Amino acid sequence: MPAASRRKRPNPQLKQPVQERSRFTVAAILEAAVQVFEEHGHAAGTTARIADRAGISVGSLYQYFPNKDAILVALAERHLDDAEAQARRLLDAAAGGDRWPLELLLEALVAAFLALHQQHPGLHRLLYEGGLLPEQTRERLRQLERRYGEELAQVLARHPEVRRDDAELQAWFVIQMLEHFTHRLVLEPPARKLRPAVAGELKTVLLRYLKG
Repeated sequence: MPAASRRKRPNPQLKQPVQERSRFTVAAILEAAVQVFEEHGHAAGTTARIADRAGISVGSLYQYFPNKDAILVALAERHLDDAEAQARRLLDAAAGGDRWPLELLLEALVAAFLALHQQHPGLHRLLYEGGLLPEQTRERLRQLERRYGEELAQVLARHPEVRRDDAELQAWFVIQMLEHFTHRLVLEPPARKLRPAVAGELKTVLLRYLKG
C-alpha cells in the first residue's frame, strides 16, 4: 500500500459513532447537511438548520461535530471515499483478464465522472470551488489523482491503438479533461437539448487525443 494511503485522514468528528444509534445519527446529520447546504449555501447553512432537518437538537449535533465546517469536511471525505471506490472498481475491471476496448474504457470513465459530479451539484460547487476545505483534504484529492493516474497510465500503455507516447502524461490529460468538462457540465450545464450528446462528444475528444 502506498505511503500516502497509510496516512491518517483528517477526522473532524468529536465523538466516534460506535453504536448503531450513533452511526444512524451521524448519517442523519450528513444527509441533512447535504440538503441544507444545497438549499442555503455555506453562510446560511447553520448548524441549527442542519440539526432541525436531521430531527435532533443542536446539542446532539455538537456531540459529533464541533461546527458546520467540520460537517463539510466529513461530506468531502465521504465524497472522496465514493470516488476512490468507483475508480478502484473501474480500473480493476479495465485491467482484468478481459481487457476492455479503448472506446469502452473511455465510455466507462466518462459515465463514472458524470455520475460522481451529478450527485448534489450545489454541494459539489461548495466543496471544490468555495475554498472551504482544509489543505489536508485537498492533498488527499491530489494523492488520489496521482495514484489513479499512474494506474490509468498502465492500462493505456497496454492498448495498441493508443499512440506510443508518455503514458503518464496521457493519463494526466485524460483525468484533467474529465474533471474539467464533467465539472462544467454539471455546474454550468448547456442548453437542455444539447446535454444528451455531451458524454458522447467528450468520449470522442478523448479517443482522438489518445489515438493521435
